[in-house]
Amino acid sequence: MNVVIFGATGMVGAGVLLECLEDTRVTSVLVVGRSSCGLSHPKLQEILHTDFFDYTTIQPRLADRDACFFCLGVSSAGMKEDRYRRLTYDLTLSVARTLAALNPAMTFVYVSGAGTDSTERGRVMWARVKGATENALLQLPFTRAVMFRPAYIQPMHGIASKTPLYRALYAVSSWLYPLLSALAPHLVTTTEGIGQAMLAVAKHGAPASILETRDINDRLRSARARAPAS
Repeated sequence: MNVVIFGATGMVGAGVLLECLEDTRVTSVLVVGRSSCGLSHPKLQEILHTDFFDYTTIQPRLADRDACFFCLGVSSAGMKEDRYRRLTYDLTLSVARTLAALNPAMTFVYVSGAGTDSTERGRVMWARVKGATENALLQLPFTRAVMFRPAYIQPMHGIASKTPLYRALYAVSSWLYPLLSALAPHLVTTTEGIGQAMLAVAKHGAPASILETRDINDRLRSARARAPAS
């Protein structure tokens, strides 16, 4: 399986990248970003790309991918709706439309978020924009497009959020993770779990086009059940 990852320098994307590099089913990993992910691995290739609204020059390198894991995103804090929509809806669709035209057989997995508003009419700005993005992605001619809606995500393996506020929150709340996992497992997952669940979806499909945290964890358990004993 050949995969491409957008957003591999962010918290979720970094976790997904590590799982792809570790997974024996993955032959090659192409990372597209504005800055280097800082890793070196025989499977890993990088494209440093500045214009996320134009992929003309790199299309040949995107066409042979079996799956795209789209983990690129920005916080809506302090942002006007038109700007947030530009960096969420417009940017995501510019990537997805390019990939759908190049290879509609590709699996496209999009990291959205718990509370996303599929009606696009709610009062919460980010949820409306994410909902519009999901709806547009599901209209593209991919064989399989799946929206991941995680709630609380525990970073693993030394990964940290790039957003200072989130880093501070994780520093304070990380000790609560075992308790949250025990009391509300349907609301809690990890960067490792998301990566493994994405790979499971790319390889085996998903029961629905929108996966909440509970469903993501179900995909993870199914993947681990399939894995051969070491």
